[in-house]
Amino acid sequence: MCGAIFCTFLVSRLPAQQLNWTEPSLIGVPYGRCCMSMVYDPAMGASLLFGGWNYSVNPSTIFQGTWAFSKSTGWKELHPLVSPIALWGAAMAYDPITQTVVLFGGTSESNTNSGETWTWDGVTWTQQFPPVSPSPRSWNTNGMVFDSLVGKVVLFGGYTQSFAMFSDTWEWDGTAKTWTEKFPAHSPSPRAATLAYDATSRQVLLFGGFTAGYIYYGDTWTYNGVDWVQQEPATLPPARCDEALAFDPNLHAVVMFGGLPGPCEDCTNTRLNDTWLWGGKNWTQVQTATSPVPASGQSFTYDATVNEMVLYGGWVGSSSFTNGTWLF
Repeated sequence: MCGAIFCTFLVSRLPAQQLNWTEPSLIGVPYGRCCMSMVYDPAMGASLLFGGWNYSVNPSTIFQGTWAFSKSTGWKELHPLVSPIALWGAAMAYDPITQTVVLFGGTSESNTNSGETWTWDGVTWTQQFPPVSPSPRSWNTNGMVFDSLVGKVVLFGGYTQSFAMFSDTWEWDGTAKTWTEKFPAHSPSPRAATLAYDATSRQVLLFGGFTAGYIYYGDTWTYNGVDWVQQEPATLPPARCDEALAFDPNLHAVVMFGGLPGPCEDCTNTRLNDTWLWGGKNWTQVQTATSPVPASGQSFTYDATVNEMVLYGGWVGSSSFTNGTWLF
């Protein structure tokens, strides 16, 4: 037996209908790629996508384009006067306090990691010059989210081009335009991992990731604005990295899709195409009638223009990339 308030919360965290993936018919879709940055920009009323990588074309291509996705237009390439250089693996988050998208890091065409911070105001990109910044780094998927509890963007981990791994935690104050390193008492081990913000429990969520030597993790961590806490859910998804991970406000849960179980991104490995929900204490696998192809390095965000989760792109084989757009 549970109290009324707890029961209401518990019910709100459970899917109320059959969940499924659908692939809309779109024109003008960006070229297939992985490791791009994407986040929903409510001030602009569209999901913003930047960069990415596809080495199946000759020569290998790192993209610089900025794209927007919305219900009314589908995909549309934007042409800002100023832009970051072509990057893959940059972290990106929307800051509702300043109503800007924040981009940090990534890997350039010269295989050099960036330590630059950029913001997007709906029209153009502006480079910021904070007095202190995290060291240059990259991720294959997003390692940065806005934490509404602390009112700042939170960044964790990442890696250098020589695959040295980080386990540091930073916060971006969009009003002061400053980075501040935090020193929590506990922390996940050094790795590149995907983050999402669970708006219901008001905690940053991290699942899995990988470290040097292509060691893959299957642990679950949350960050409460002060410390990282390792969770011990009764059910755990298989270990993986470069999965799609984002919060769905309709389900009041974080959705996870796909990823790479190992041992390397550019080998002929089997990717995953399973779907999981994080309800704040446990993982639950969702069985769907249809599903995107197995992939890693996808972009994933909730888009209010379609009132659904939007999944784009990904690495589907040793030299194969998709430009599929799916709604959950």
